[in-house]
Amino acid sequence: MDDKYYMQKAMSEAEQAFLENEVPIGCVIVYKDEIIASTHNRKEQLNRATAHAEILAIEKSCLVLNDWRLDECTLYVTLEPCPMCAGAIYQSRIKRVVFGAFDPKGGAYGSNFDMNAVPRLNHYPSVTSGVLKDECSVLIKDFFRTKRQ
Repeated sequence: MDDKYYMQKAMSEAEQAFLENEVPIGCVIVYKDEIIASTHNRKEQLNRATAHAEILAIEKSCLVLNDWRLDECTLYVTLEPCPMCAGAIYQSRIKRVVFGAFDPKGGAYGSNFDMNAVPRLNHYPSVTSGVLKDECSVLIKDFFRTKRQ
């Protein structure tokens, strides 16, 4: 499977979030070519500021693998992770991050600032950006356009 395949799976989660009136961000985590977690934002449903797709996927993955170290996992997310999620990615030792749309207001892997440029951290995931970025961007833009109407 390639990055586009897994990003499409994350986009399916984002579409579900849209239907649930959540900001449409989806995330999947892959371990040894198998999806072990598939989630979307649930901040409104759970009334939790931390219920971002990435955080929920990391929590599920830790349970599946019975380990807090996700150092053999790749995280796919439709929007560039925010600082909180980048911190969770760092803490869980995720090997690789793949994101779709860039987030110039809150992105922590190059758009607003770059978590991987912070000196002296003991873990830096590899990052691939812009996978299906147009499709991911449209979904988010459509959601907020609908909200403004």
